[in-house]
Amino acid sequence: MRVQDASGMPLFDIRSYGAVGDGTTNDAAAIQAAIDACSAAGGGTVVVPAGAIYLTGSFALKGSMELRVERGARLLASPHKADYNGYAVPGDPNGVESEKRVFIRAYEAHDLAITGGGIIDGNAKAFMTEELPHIYRGTVWRPHMMVLVGCNHLTIRDITLRDAGNWTLHMSGCRDVLVDGIRILNDLKVPNCDGIDPDHCQDVRISNCHIEAGDDCIVLKNLASYAKYGPTRNVTITNCTMVSTSAAVKIGTESVDDFRDIVVSNCTIRGSSRGLSIQLRDQGNVENVLFENCVIETRLFHDDWWGKAEPIYVTAAPRTPETKVGSIRRVRFRNIVCRGEAGAFIAAVPPATISDVVLDGVDLDLSKTSKWPAGLHDLRPGHRIGLTEHNIAGVYIANAADVRLRNVRVRFAPGLPAVYCHALEAHNAPALDASGLCGSAAHPGDADRLIDNSDPFTP
Repeated sequence: MRVQDASGMPLFDIRSYGAVGDGTTNDAAAIQAAIDACSAAGGGTVVVPAGAIYLTGSFALKGSMELRVERGARLLASPHKADYNGYAVPGDPNGVESEKRVFIRAYEAHDLAITGGGIIDGNAKAFMTEELPHIYRGTVWRPHMMVLVGCNHLTIRDITLRDAGNWTLHMSGCRDVLVDGIRILNDLKVPNCDGIDPDHCQDVRISNCHIEAGDDCIVLKNLASYAKYGPTRNVTITNCTMVSTSAAVKIGTESVDDFRDIVVSNCTIRGSSRGLSIQLRDQGNVENVLFENCVIETRLFHDDWWGKAEPIYVTAAPRTPETKVGSIRRVRFRNIVCRGEAGAFIAAVPPATISDVVLDGVDLDLSKTSKWPAGLHDLRPGHRIGLTEHNIAGVYIANAADVRLRNVRVRFAPGLPAVYCHALEAHNAPALDASGLCGSAAHPGDADRLIDNSDPFTP
């Protein structure tokens, strides 16, 4: 049945197309019928009405429509493998393996909105096979919650996405994207449940979101499987609060094309394995990136999780012996307050290069807060360097040129383990300007600064 809202737009209530909403019946066919009717009518709003749980397998959204999950309604992902029957890109057998099974998908669906104040629930525990004290193990086929490919003029607003069993919101090759006021509430022990993944996207605004994820909260990517969509550029991330068992904000590691013109501002990060991160591992380049006005709290986790509590992390390294790797340049960190179990980390593994990085107005307070031991550097993924034992410095720099430290303060808490050491450790850092660094070593007898011309990654 089709009715109209106050603006005259047609409404398509999924109950009118057979949705039961009892939490056990698969309502996917009814939801898809409502979507198809909306599309055939030239657009409108598909309504998931309040007061019920709608169990559903895969369905595909289309263009010129709004999916409105009303406050008090919940779309619940089916636990059954047979209910997931759609590729992210229709008929593409060469797509990303895990994206052969997608909960909610859209392909070249322009002028699409997902709104309403309700809940989309990925039912993550249904796809977990083992619970360890620090992490779950999941099925190989666990579905991505939402994959939107090649969609222009995309809006996702005022909705809760929770308990994803894999990536939550993956947008690939999308243009003119607004993600505003959403909540992502995932289990911090579920691996790979990234929050928001803009991939080969342009003109993206992410704002006013709260994200809890057992992987990266917001991660910009350039996957090889979607390379035809070009670089990721013109992205703003602002006014977000985040908790992550990996990185709160990350660029990479998938980086087959360039990332440029990116601003991250006014965010708070707590209880995370990393804060602000750039991880270049492929042939793309990263340039013109600004991080500013952020407060970061980091902590250590089990080694299964990437990251060693670095609030600021910039690395470039070849993924494999055959990988061509690009460069990172023109990156700014300004007005950043950090407290956690490690310091800032800036390092390139040749032939990768890093240059023109500025830390300006950065406070780094290091203290021990978790049960996990300190004393490791983490350069995963990479074929040469992974997890290695190493002292922890307030600022660590290796194989990076023209790094400037302005109004940077390092402070170690008293009584730290012996692995906490120099305020600054720098190796092969041409044109390093550390005149704006203030801070002493963690222990009497340690040098405040260790600076030399060696390459720490040379075998």
